[in-house]
Amino acid sequence: MYSLEHKKYLKKIKLTNFLIRFTQISIILIFVFLWQFLADNNLINTFISSSPKSIINTIINLYKDGSLFHHIWITFYEVLISFLIATVGGIVIATFLWRYKFISKVIDPYLTILNSLPKVSLGPIIIIIAGAGTKSIVIMALFISIIITIINVHQAFINTDKNKIRLLQSFKAKPYQIYFKLILPSNYNNLINVCKVNIGLIFIGVIMGEFLVSKAGVGYLIMYGSQVFNLNLVMTGIIILAIMASLMYYLIVFIEKRLNK
Repeated sequence: MYSLEHKKYLKKIKLTNFLIRFTQISIILIFVFLWQFLADNNLINTFISSSPKSIINTIINLYKDGSLFHHIWITFYEVLISFLIATVGGIVIATFLWRYKFISKVIDPYLTILNSLPKVSLGPIIIIIAGAGTKSIVIMALFISIIITIINVHQAFINTDKNKIRLLQSFKAKPYQIYFKLILPSNYNNLINVCKVNIGLIFIGVIMGEFLVSKAGVGYLIMYGSQVFNLNLVMTGIIILAIMASLMYYLIVFIEKRLNK
């Protein structure tokens, strides 16, 4: 049985969570209604900003011609592949750098330099090497996200409590035991945060890649809409991207809650 104080504490947490969700949803609804109100009363230029009704109609038209889910699937596939490679690959490389400190110190400045390069400028080179297709898009997304992943994860690993590491070493723990028993468990939250950051970076990389080479996908819709001055299509693509990113974010949040439990 819970004590009265504990019940009050749990009730307060539930109320706080409810208020957070309510506020988040309210902000979105207020923004949408205000946007539509301004559009209906010609207070904004709907040719440039579109409107919620126009976006809904565009989504319906894309659904009717059978292209909506095709474009969404193409982008989702590219995002998922890039996300998995960048996250897993970044953690593996960061682990290698944590284990071998000499190599870590040698390549540290190179990581910073590579991270500072304008990735868009590498687009033509990537296209020439990998071809104008999904490979180029995935590589573009990896260039943008994997270096950040390596830097952040490696920094989290080396900042793990040194006293705990020494304690395990005093018991003759091997490096792989320290890694799996201390380093990884101590950095679950950091790894989750890296995943959250990666979502945004991966979407940026994929859309940039689709701008350059894709013949399908949400990025293609945005580029095509801008070329034919169909701003409704452009805004529709942006809204679809926001929804996709939100779904991936809440999937990461769900995984985070399961790990915390």
